Amino acid sequence: MVKIAHQYHLPVLVDAAGELPPKSNLKSIAATGADLIAFSGGKAIRGPQSTGILCGNKDLIASAALQMLDMDDHLELWDPPSDLIDRTKFAGIPRHGIGRGFKVPKEEIIALLVALRLFISGAYDASVLTARSILEKIVQGLQGCPVQCTIRDKGDNESLPLLEIKTTDGETAMRVCRDLRCGNPPIYLGHGAVKEGKLLVNPLHLDQKTAETIVTRIHQNFN
Repeated sequence: MVKIAHQYHLPVLVDAAGELPPKSNLKSIAATGADLIAFSGGKAIRGPQSTGILCGNKDLIASAALQMLDMDDHLELWDPPSDLIDRTKFAGIPRHGIGRGFKVPKEEIIALLVALRLFISGAYDASVLTARSILEKIVQGLQGCPVQCTIRDKGDNESLPLLEIKTTDGETAMRVCRDLRCGNPPIYLGHGAVKEGKLLVNPLHLDQKTAETIVTRIHQNFN
């Protein structure tokens, strides 16, 4: 797609918000020649949910940065990084950028950088085993329920496994999904394949106690 788009002088923006892990995607997606790549600062990186990372073509990054500005300054005093923004191209200070109302607080930027360093260093990799044990606890707890449980694992030692819970049909899965949402506490399962009778459990923010709650609530739907 990148090759065809570039033949027509069209930039390619990759929404890679959910493409981590593996860590290698931080480089491999850019290696496709895509012009801009956007990663979520939350999700697997585990930084603040309101943050993100935009990388790629320097000119496009500079353009995006300019859209964030709303500066009370003077052109004579404005000193942006010369390797990113050519100040000589401007007759005045850029004002009222469209991104002004959506800027990320400085403390969240620092938090994202800390989280990114942790992610790259492999600090979160040990949680894969913990996540599997939590899913196995759910599988064990659902024995006796009319469901089929399968733990899906990419096998890269970075991605968290997912638990697929298959019911007899889509109508049953939809009922369970809806009842879990409407209960106390509300429980949201992955519903992408709910009409095929499948629900997904993502263990990212689960612990042993919340796993027990999920098991109890699913059992209630079949009693």
